[in-house]
Amino acid sequence: MSEIALAVIGGSGLYNMAEMTAVESVSIDTPFGRPSDSITVGTLHGRRVAFLPRHGRGHVLTPTEVPYRANIFALKTLGARYIVSVSACGSLREDFAPGEIVVPDQLFDFTKGTRERSFFGNGLVAHVAVAQPFCPHLSAALAEATEAAGGRLHRGGSVITVEGPRFSTRGESEIFRQWGMSAIGMTTSPEAFLAAEAEISYACMIHITDYDVWHHSEAPVTVEMVVRVLRANTALAQAAISALVAGYDDWAGEFPAHSALKDAIITPAEHIPSGVRADLQPIIGKYLPG
Repeated sequence: MSEIALAVIGGSGLYNMAEMTAVESVSIDTPFGRPSDSITVGTLHGRRVAFLPRHGRGHVLTPTEVPYRANIFALKTLGARYIVSVSACGSLREDFAPGEIVVPDQLFDFTKGTRERSFFGNGLVAHVAVAQPFCPHLSAALAEATEAAGGRLHRGGSVITVEGPRFSTRGESEIFRQWGMSAIGMTTSPEAFLAAEAEISYACMIHITDYDVWHHSEAPVTVEMVVRVLRANTALAQAAISALVAGYDDWAGEFPAHSALKDAIITPAEHIPSGVRADLQPIIGKYLPG
């Protein structure tokens, strides 16, 4: 199989693009289990693109149950160097209205520590830098593609990831606003951090579906609100992805994200268990050959 030019993690309907050809379904086993579902790979504008439904087809996995490590590892195995995350979020700002798109530049992890959030451990320690959790180069290209597709776009903002699956209390929502957060979701962490460990450039296309529960003149978030906006925005997301792939030669390159592990691995090679070293070859192989 040809290497993947771009991977997209999002809803299962995203890959239903009429212009995509040579479509196949790929199943991958990883040292961290199986991904959320099989990966759909197709050709778009002459390039191979992978689509992975984060919650599985039929939306059967809660945000906590998503196998984030297996998802990112599987895409790394396919050769993905760029990942676009498509997700639904609530707005924590008056000016980020439902139906609009945010390409954020910061992330606040407020999950509860129950999710596996690193490929490292078990005798191999690495400390990856995530001051910029989203790749600014890919984010800029994604923002341009979204605008070209007709999206009402906000560039920048901080997204907070909560554990879920419940929605916020009003007290929580108001505190998150006081902290300066722009949007609230349930899946960006640890996905962004695992992409960093895997040296994959990662950017997020957030679809604002509601005002969470803080807004006193807007109804609190419901599942119906989220689903309605996401369905309405599916064509927009597909058009933005298409535009991003069509302009691949204009934006793709070697970014700092692609060498995130260069100075991050702290365990001396002779102390790394052979099994761990072998399992992580797709991620660490260029620094620690198997």
